[in-house]
Amino acid sequence: MLKQGLHQKLLQKLSPQQIQLMKLLQVPTVALEQRIKEELEINPALEEGADMDDSRDDATGDDPFSTSDDGDVEAHSDQNREDFDLGAYIDDDETPAYKLAANNYSPDDERKEIPFAGGLGFQEQLLSQLGLRDITPEEFPVAEYLIGNIDEDGYLRRDISAIVDDLAFSQNILTSEENVLRLLKEVQELDPPGIGARDLQECLLIQLRRKEHQTVELKTAALILRECIEEISRKHYDKIAKKLELTDDELKAAIKEILKLNPKPGNSQSDSPKSTQHIIPDFLLFNNEGVLELQLNSRNAPDLRISRTYQDMLEHYSKSKKTSGKDQRDAVLFVKQKIDSARWFIDAIKQRQQTLMLTMQAILEYQYDYFLSGDETKLRPMILKDIAEKVFLDISTISRVANSKYIQTSFGTFLLKSFFSESLSTDSGEEVSTREVKKILEEYVESEDKRRPVTDDKLAKVLREKGYNIARRTVAKYREQLNIPVARMRKEL
Repeated sequence: MLKQGLHQKLLQKLSPQQIQLMKLLQVPTVALEQRIKEELEINPALEEGADMDDSRDDATGDDPFSTSDDGDVEAHSDQNREDFDLGAYIDDDETPAYKLAANNYSPDDERKEIPFAGGLGFQEQLLSQLGLRDITPEEFPVAEYLIGNIDEDGYLRRDISAIVDDLAFSQNILTSEENVLRLLKEVQELDPPGIGARDLQECLLIQLRRKEHQTVELKTAALILRECIEEISRKHYDKIAKKLELTDDELKAAIKEILKLNPKPGNSQSDSPKSTQHIIPDFLLFNNEGVLELQLNSRNAPDLRISRTYQDMLEHYSKSKKTSGKDQRDAVLFVKQKIDSARWFIDAIKQRQQTLMLTMQAILEYQYDYFLSGDETKLRPMILKDIAEKVFLDISTISRVANSKYIQTSFGTFLLKSFFSESLSTDSGEEVSTREVKKILEEYVESEDKRRPVTDDKLAKVLREKGYNIARRTVAKYREQLNIPVARMRKEL
């Protein structure tokens, strides 16, 4: 049964301005630049550049629909009233684009366009090589279909029987598994070597077979791949030497040849090359003879202003005797909304700068010894709550600042989030950062004897000897976070 009633509720809602600030606060410098460009495009009342006359901003706060009681002002307004057509500012299609374009570059000017490399894709390169093979026109569609089934790593991971069925049902091509296997051998002769293999073992053997000079080391490496593929993947070198009756020098030379091979030959000819990420720091830290100076990247502090044209139009209508006509009232409302939106955006950018500097200054004071020397062992345990209490901001705000912002120092560029870590107690009761323990762990692994890598139990014992009470499973967790493999996989001959 439906009923009507009055209820009182206490709700907390974010205003549109607060939502806009939160979104701007969490974006990095590159995304901020793009966001400003988008706002400049959609809001004609917002312009780039410093405002040269801030004293006139107060005039924009008047009510455009209010009427003046001063008769002299009304008469003066009537005499100097101009017929503004806001359609010229609203309609972007009036002026053709080609009339707004200009080429003001001279031959001596530096052009900073980013070149884009173009060329054949992975599949196209293989197909272009396929035309040079001794393949009949009837067999060409089958070989082309095989190339189309090769994944980005360069492997053919489908069963031959499934390919035969697909050719029969989708391409109406009747063929046998023997014919497909023969054409697969032709595809495997294409470059790069190892392409079209069905597993890692076949891929590496194809690469060894394509070597020009078949030395003893290459033959031994091929024997190891054929007979001991499981042992070599797990680095059980002792079992390999015993099974194949190889000396240490013979095994070492063969393993050296195997390590030169490419386990993913398709990556070198991939359609989608890996993009290079350029990090633009949000903060700049300078060490001026022992005194740390923090600066905000100028890209985070753009010069924005409200369009003087739109302010003059709003000021003109606010002094008018009346606003006549629906179109004119809509035009005034449009101008007022755009100016308010521009003012909110400028205020949000300024508040973003203040919040960034306030948070980074607190982090700098908290980790002053580390930023002074760059020694990771001097990093203090620090969580988001510690900084939030210092700057009197919410933890979520500190998280937005630290999540995607970078600081450039004299010893490198770092993500702010990396300075936050949990605490760990030593034997003396001192609270140290887990970053310090990870640094010691990483340095010890780098200096270990690679022929006899240290196990997690041994690493835990070494850390306990240094005063860090850490269990073996904790050492394993830190090792995985540092992308350090287990002892068996770190073994080298």
